[in-house]
Amino acid sequence: MITLYHCHAARSFRPLWMLEEMGLAYELKMLPFPPRVFAKDYLAINPLGTIPYMIDGETRMTESSGICHYLGTRHGPTPLIVGLDEPAYGTFLNWMYFSDATLTFPQTLVLRYAQLEPEERRNPQVAADYAKWFQGRLRAVETAIANAETLCAGRFTAADIVIGYALRLAENIGLSSDFGPNVAAYWGRLQARDGFVRAVAAERRAGAEQNVKPWRER
Repeated sequence: MITLYHCHAARSFRPLWMLEEMGLAYELKMLPFPPRVFAKDYLAINPLGTIPYMIDGETRMTESSGICHYLGTRHGPTPLIVGLDEPAYGTFLNWMYFSDATLTFPQTLVLRYAQLEPEERRNPQVAADYAKWFQGRLRAVETAIANAETLCAGRFTAADIVIGYALRLAENIGLSSDFGPNVAAYWGRLQARDGFVRAVAAERRAGAEQNVKPWRER
């Protein structure tokens, strides 16, 4: 049984969505956000105190996009993974890395300095600068889906999952109003997928059962 440690709407949503798309059995353990502050015993499991944390047999992983790639290759085959022999393999890998290193990174600074820090430590200039960074990098997605339904290989893949999470985070922290028309339509398509709907439902259900509320509701 795969175990995934998750916070509501955090980066761990990427592997949760991947698990649902693949139909794999898993146990979802919900934590309050940020767990290193509100669930200090979690540090005994993951010394980084970060989310996600996935356990699959002897395997332990902390990187959300890497977990998605691992799930698809270890528990595949699945069309969610673009193979070495496919022309779009390089493009696929680029989106997998781009998703966190380029898109989610600036969003975390917007979230921290606009919402998470105590009032006296918030920095509107930092938040605004990194919001512009995110919006500038998002142009790559706007261009890629100008004439396509998905990012690569002519089908829905894990690349769409990992980039899709960045769009979900943008919506949650107030950056989606600046989506271009292509990104906005793409985000709408992603949210309509059965796998996405099931992942959101699993997140809500586990949170209610384990009495862990989203950080905005604490």
